[in-house]
Amino acid sequence: MNQRATMSRRIRASVVTGSVVALVTFVAVVLIYFAALAALNEADFVNIAPYFVGPGVILVILLSAVAYIDGLSKLPRLLVFSLIAGVFSAYIGSLIQGLIVGNTFATASTNATGSLLESNLIFIVITVIASFALSRRIYAANLTKAALDSTDEVHGVALVRAPAKTLNKGQVTHVKRRVVRVAKAEAQWAAYLTTLESEGFRTLEVESADAHPDSVFIEDTVVMLGQTAVLASPGAESRRGETNAVAAVVTELGLTAQPIRLPGTLDGGDVLTVGKTVYVGRSGRTNAEGVRQFRAIASDLGYTVVAVPVTKALHLKSSVTALPDGTIIGHPTLVDHPELFDRYLEVPEASGVAVVALSQSSVLIAASAPKTAALITDLGYRVVTVDISEFEKLEGSVTCLSVRIR
Repeated sequence: MNQRATMSRRIRASVVTGSVVALVTFVAVVLIYFAALAALNEADFVNIAPYFVGPGVILVILLSAVAYIDGLSKLPRLLVFSLIAGVFSAYIGSLIQGLIVGNTFATASTNATGSLLESNLIFIVITVIASFALSRRIYAANLTKAALDSTDEVHGVALVRAPAKTLNKGQVTHVKRRVVRVAKAEAQWAAYLTTLESEGFRTLEVESADAHPDSVFIEDTVVMLGQTAVLASPGAESRRGETNAVAAVVTELGLTAQPIRLPGTLDGGDVLTVGKTVYVGRSGRTNAEGVRQFRAIASDLGYTVVAVPVTKALHLKSSVTALPDGTIIGHPTLVDHPELFDRYLEVPEASGVAVVALSQSSVLIAASAPKTAALITDLGYRVVTVDISEFEKLEGSVTCLSVRIR
């Protein structure tokens, strides 16, 4: 996906989002006023509608800008931006209308300011409600539709999913349960996204799912093999509903989707791709039938699948990952059979086994593994660190929090 095409799609999705939300706001406000005045036998649609045309047009521009600058990605940010857009649109629209009818600037400004708590208050309220209810869905749908309509392949995208409010109920298997501070986890997740974006990835957010505490670990739901998305079949029954929203997004992106079907189970965290070799962990979450189905899919795409027993960690990528040159890194307490890997390097910290290759010369690693970061730096790589301590309490790592489409 080239930069110009990406910008064009974002602009288109932003304008559609701003236009639809503003139109819904305009229609809702006019109907509310019409109904209220009709009850008083004072309804005059011809006079009501034009009053909100100016604010509505300005709202289109402002909400489009909010969508383009990523003002929709976090609900608190959306609340602030939509409130500002509603207030500013109402004020400027009323000010312009006052000037058009011949008022002085001072009079028009005073009247416009007063309208914010009178005639335009419902406009501002409906703007915020409509933005919350519609904007994120409209933007995501149009962005993925634009990609679907394009002949370009999808590259440089990282699928992500915001932490559920129920994150503290996430499953743990190989570690002792500790309290997860959800607010801190949300801040760490936001910083993780910022890091990916600063390294050249465009993040595409799948709608969050409070019904699924572990849904932030989106890596477990889909495995990318080039432009083919292998839809996982989670080994934990409570996580099987997580795949639906992810499947919809990858399909809308125009990627080829291939599902793993029950009784086969396979978690994306058990799949490590190194060139044309794919290591698949036979773990507590991925069974033999899941490996068999995955091998059939991957083999048809030209990959060689190597099954790896995993008993000391939750997933294969909880015990090993790969540096950009293909060297497998792991910690001796977590790896069952290091001899199965062509090139294997022990790292000094268990939390240092997980890295994300950002490029051929840089990797992302958790801040909890400074010795491993130093080791990798000494190998000539640029190392970027992020704090994901709250996710590590749930056996999460830097790989779990995104699915990179390269």
